Amino acid sequence: MNQLIALYLSALRQVSWQDPANFSFPNQNSEKWVMEQGSLSRLLGSYCQGLTVDLLHNKMVKAGNLNQQEIELLAQEPCLLRKVVLKGDGEAWVLGRTLIPLSSMEDQQYDLSQQGDIPLGLTVFSAENVKRDALQVGWADTPEGKMLARRSRLWMNHKPMLVAELFLPTAPMYTKESGNDC
Repeated sequence: MNQLIALYLSALRQVSWQDPANFSFPNQNSEKWVMEQGSLSRLLGSYCQGLTVDLLHNKMVKAGNLNQQEIELLAQEPCLLRKVVLKGDGEAWVLGRTLIPLSSMEDQQYDLSQQGDIPLGLTVFSAENVKRDALQVGWADTPEGKMLARRSRLWMNHKPMLVAELFLPTAPMYTKESGNDC
């Protein structure tokens, strides 16, 4: 993992999360992206020829490694910690950090621990019963300035996971006001 990605991950962990209703979005386009209720992976995929994943980390972490907010949104139990960079046509667009409780991986139609380089959103939003709640937004202070981030709880077949996403400088939300061309 390169140093810049490590700094992005640290910045994502330091975000002061806010309710979107109390957040001042820089423009309507950024609000549309951050408030997306469906698969961010599918939305990103519509802006490029090829959406790929760089898998940075995919290992179990102890319950003691979770912070209080994460415990409140999930549970205090071991979780699969997945860290990825989503890339559109080779450009790093989104850094993702997902916590999936061990109990959320049981009795699922997909083995989320074996997701590998497949975007998690494509798998989760292929399940029959999916919803998003507890959406929060904030600014991440990075070496390249402030970047938008969001965190939400995804429910897949009534089992939660916590997804935090940092929109990197080259993400379409910053560069393309409308249209789905690359």
